[in-house]
Amino acid sequence: MPTLVVQGERKEYAKGITFEEIAKEYQVRFTNRIGLVIFNGKIRELFKKVESDGVLSFVTMDDSIGHKTYGRTATMMLIKAAHDVNPNVRTKVEFTIGYGYYCTFKNQDQEIENVSEDFVKKVQARMEEMRDEALPITKKTYPIDDAIEIFSKQGMTDKVNLFKYRRASEINVYRMDGFCDYFYGYMLPNTSYVEYFKVQKYHAGVLLVLPPASSPNEIRTFDPREKVFEQMILSSNWGHMMGIENVGDLNNVICSGKLSDLILVQEALQEHRIGKIAENIYASPRVKFVMIAGPSSSGKTSFSHRLAIQLRTHGLVPHQISLDNYFKNREETPRDEDGNYDFECLGAMDIEQFNTDMTKLLNGEEVDLPVFNFITGKREYPGSPLKLGEDDILVIEGIHGLNEKMSYALPKESKYKIYVSSLTTLNVDAHNRISTTDARLIRRMVRDARTRGASGKRTISMWPSVRRGEERNIFPFQESADEMFNSAQIYELAVLKNQAEPLLFSITKDDPEYYEAKRLLKFLDYFIGIDSTELPHNSIVREFVGGSIFNV
Repeated sequence: MPTLVVQGERKEYAKGITFEEIAKEYQVRFTNRIGLVIFNGKIRELFKKVESDGVLSFVTMDDSIGHKTYGRTATMMLIKAAHDVNPNVRTKVEFTIGYGYYCTFKNQDQEIENVSEDFVKKVQARMEEMRDEALPITKKTYPIDDAIEIFSKQGMTDKVNLFKYRRASEINVYRMDGFCDYFYGYMLPNTSYVEYFKVQKYHAGVLLVLPPASSPNEIRTFDPREKVFEQMILSSNWGHMMGIENVGDLNNVICSGKLSDLILVQEALQEHRIGKIAENIYASPRVKFVMIAGPSSSGKTSFSHRLAIQLRTHGLVPHQISLDNYFKNREETPRDEDGNYDFECLGAMDIEQFNTDMTKLLNGEEVDLPVFNFITGKREYPGSPLKLGEDDILVIEGIHGLNEKMSYALPKESKYKIYVSSLTTLNVDAHNRISTTDARLIRRMVRDARTRGASGKRTISMWPSVRRGEERNIFPFQESADEMFNSAQIYELAVLKNQAEPLLFSITKDDPEYYEAKRLLKFLDYFIGIDSTELPHNSIVREFVGGSIFNV
């Protein structure tokens, strides 16, 4: 009988017992449901069996890994439910909006332009039946050619295309009630584990709304984010226009030798969009302050430089200012719940001084602008006086740029707010979306290693704190923007791959960040890596991989 050390307790179990059976024994000790286990340092699904001695711990639904597993399983249930309601329907998981996965449908390869309320209700009801039936989910490993045959028969050509570029000789295939699918990542043992979900009609498709990791037993009211949705749809249409909707399509372009054309078209599309924003600003003569904000690694700095160039083409004279120069002196900076300086909260900013300076500039006065010294932790005045003329305009970049409290003294008509983010709409395949958060994390990891000497381990360890700050200080204000700009490039993960992989491989099994590093490595393995030499030197992607003419 195998001997296991479970939560510090030594116990014997019959050989062949499933991890699910052991998890049920210990569930009473946890507030949230157990979804996975870690056995001898490796993540294991609950339907796996114990075959040897080892050390066992549990992963619950409020853990990042557990929460992703919940979402993956719920997605498979939605796809199966839609197929059960209409066998001719094929589902595509597009992207996330808030706590929901936006999904669209095709009927025999024809886009369904507007799903009916009746269809949505039937899908919800079928998912509820599946949950109550506790349908088992199994996993079987197939030789890659056999897996390709399985998915060819199910009409999943996107998966067939994806597997052409897989280095592995085998593929894990999940099965639920006779329905087969492929997902990168782990799954729950049966459908009863997905207790909380809501399917609701949204635009042309549906939203699969799921609980957040912080409250895994609660469906929160959906908060519409129409401007973000509009940008996601716009980017999806760009991908469709260029025939690149998933990683397999991108790999095809890379292998066909047409990458240069793809890069030039994508960069031209972004430049056209920036030009339109500059044109709108020029058409608003009372605007003197362009306020730019966005989450970490969204490309705000490069965007502000490129916008400034476009503003010059209209005869305006832009002056770029970073809100970081209005940090309070270090000794005045608030601390977070862990006792560390909280540089991302609004209280870390000298709001009064910023509003005083900007009001003086708006009134035609000359102002000596500060520069924050991050080494000494103090603001300095190196002698940078500025006075605004008729054609002068300020381009102000910082995480609090959209928050009215940051610029409370400035007239509304004098401000033009822009939200910048990297909103990834490229999919691995129709059922496996690429997380916008993952794309930004990889961007930041590559940039911080290059510019700050930070390890991949450090970037991953800091990421949850960064995300909490974004949820508090940035995302609540995104819909108040006058414009949104999506900085994601359809090819960028293939470029970032070559610099990100060594950073991820350096993270060892003894590091808490190991499981996240392994997940990202598996994700990047889908891409054929490309060199950055073909990127234009003003590309936003160069802010991360290096070589930007903007010295960022």
